[in-house]
Amino acid sequence: MSDSADPLVLFMPSGRRGRFPRGTPVIEAARSLGVYVESVCGGRGICGRCQVEVAEGRFAKHGITSSGDHLSPWSAKEARYADKRGLKPGRRLSCSTTVQGDLVVDLPQDMAINAAVVRKAVDTRQFPRDPAVRLLYVEVSEPDMHAPLGDLDRLFQALERDWKLARPTIEPHLLPHIQPVLRQGGWSVTAAIAHDRDDEAPRLVALYPGLKNEAYGIAVDIGSTTIALHLSSLLSGQTIASTGAPNPQIRFGEDLMSRVSYVMMNPDGRPQMTAAVRGAIQALAEKVCAEANVSPADIIDCVFVGNPVMHHLFLGIDPTELGQAPFALALSGALSLPASALDLTLNPGARAYLLPCIAGHVGADAAAATLSEGPHRQDETMLLVDVGTNAEIVLGSSKRLVAASSPTGPAFEGAEISCGQRAAPGAIERVRIDPATLEPRFKIIGTELWSDEPGFVEASAITGVTGICGSGIIEVVAEMFLAGVITEDGVIDGRLAERSPRIVPQGRTFAYVLHETPERRLTILQTDVRAIQLAKAALYAGIKLLLGKLGNPTIDRIALAGAFGSFIEPRYAMVLGLVPDCALEKCGSVGNAAGAGARMALLNRDYRREIEDVVTRIEKIETALEPDFQGHFVAAMAFPNKLDSYPELVKVQPLPNRDSAGLIKAAPDGGENGESAAGDAGSPRRRGGRAGRR
Repeated sequence: MSDSADPLVLFMPSGRRGRFPRGTPVIEAARSLGVYVESVCGGRGICGRCQVEVAEGRFAKHGITSSGDHLSPWSAKEARYADKRGLKPGRRLSCSTTVQGDLVVDLPQDMAINAAVVRKAVDTRQFPRDPAVRLLYVEVSEPDMHAPLGDLDRLFQALERDWKLARPTIEPHLLPHIQPVLRQGGWSVTAAIAHDRDDEAPRLVALYPGLKNEAYGIAVDIGSTTIALHLSSLLSGQTIASTGAPNPQIRFGEDLMSRVSYVMMNPDGRPQMTAAVRGAIQALAEKVCAEANVSPADIIDCVFVGNPVMHHLFLGIDPTELGQAPFALALSGALSLPASALDLTLNPGARAYLLPCIAGHVGADAAAATLSEGPHRQDETMLLVDVGTNAEIVLGSSKRLVAASSPTGPAFEGAEISCGQRAAPGAIERVRIDPATLEPRFKIIGTELWSDEPGFVEASAITGVTGICGSGIIEVVAEMFLAGVITEDGVIDGRLAERSPRIVPQGRTFAYVLHETPERRLTILQTDVRAIQLAKAALYAGIKLLLGKLGNPTIDRIALAGAFGSFIEPRYAMVLGLVPDCALEKCGSVGNAAGAGARMALLNRDYRREIEDVVTRIEKIETALEPDFQGHFVAAMAFPNKLDSYPELVKVQPLPNRDSAGLIKAAPDGGENGESAAGDAGSPRRRGGRAGRR
């Protein structure tokens, strides 16, 4: 690499980035960052496996403008390949094009080998079934010249006779098909009736000849990082197939505010992101249908959840107001509309339901997680945290619920970490450090073997060790703290370089070498620790605000939700101070709670009424307006916390700066952890020492 004038290149969806001299082949830039791009032909432009796309527009977070013009002109190899094999519009061959300016490069999913792993597994619980769309079989009387009643009217008569269903409204697209379907079925038909609310007229949305004994719905969790989709039978309630994919909006910005900024700075930003997410959902729906041997035309109900920015972009609403106080939602209540209005090609009469949002940054996904885990149904105090680029927090019990969001950023998901990446084969996901030797061992996605076990080298040869994902970042920082590599304030102790070659100088600070090969070194920098401190402090400060609103009750249970929360070991979450102290057996993952809540709303309309009511009773706390937030944030920068005790945690995990009761150890001079008791609370060390410098 040369100087900072070199173009900045970001690769999505991994989030890896680096500066490269002009003229660097794109494929070389990718591989130097550990981004795997396949090239069977060895760069001769024949195989076409190295295709990439360039995201156009201004990316304010990174201070760059990406454009297809920032690649070298169309090459002869690319022209030959496009002529012989075809090349989709906007695609380039990374082996045959070079970096000429700042770029955001997207690796198309159909080309990805080490694709991001979407770890939002389906919840397998069984729920009472009362779907908003039902199938009703009827036998309709044939036409009679002496009783000249229209075919549709006789169908309505049969529905009222057999099912006590008052005259429904009818979707206009069905009108030309009424007579052909009745005759095809020999006057026996199955009507699909949408009846979400009792105070609304039922709606005839589909009509099938004869007996139709199956219909399907999809429950979709639109995350800022990943989209998870579940196909369920509306009759049995069983989940038939599930799938997921990275949210293609990542190319426009890794976190929510980056996407809002993209919309503000690019006139076509909103329609681009709306089209991207709708297209991804359509592709996922077709994928699960193919796996289950089901026609997309058999999908007649859909439920969607997502955070407010995802919610608005999916609906085609400009999210700009969510990027500035007072963080106004365009709409917060539940919404029901035709699926076709969302550009989804399913059954022409398919319906779509979106759960209500709780507040400007606490969305329908948090509402769905609340519905799934039910803090409002129990007497115990539950803390529900959906850990992501924007952490959403719900706290309380049947007596009272409060909610907030904290801007944790993308550090927990691999972005903003020097060797971080999304969860994909080859990514380090588990880490242990020997406190005596400071030597690490780790596991990567793709093999169950630890790095110090026989056979690991062979098992990891296919993917290599490519980087570290969110759960690995949490564990390595926690293990560094437990081993004494970093202090309570998050400073990497350079004095340990005398003990271990793992501690190396890095400019004015030090770093920890986690893994090294002749090709690449994976190193935890001081800035990486700082990014985790900032993220976890924002989350913890939000939790502390909510606890204060409830009078600081004892937390009886902590539920970690979301794709990332599912893979955090509770012990490490507490060691870092992501969450308050709690008995470890009462703290654990609840998986994709938002997806489970979406399935509940899909399979039983009563759950829709339940969450619509609960949301009106949740008190929303805006952390940015709370005067105590900064104080909680500063205290939470320390590991696990500068002020709060952890008596339950130390029962199973001794901490360097805590006694056997979980209280902060007092130094001989009366200070804490070697600091003077008279030390200035506002001093640089109190704010995090060297790691606190911006």
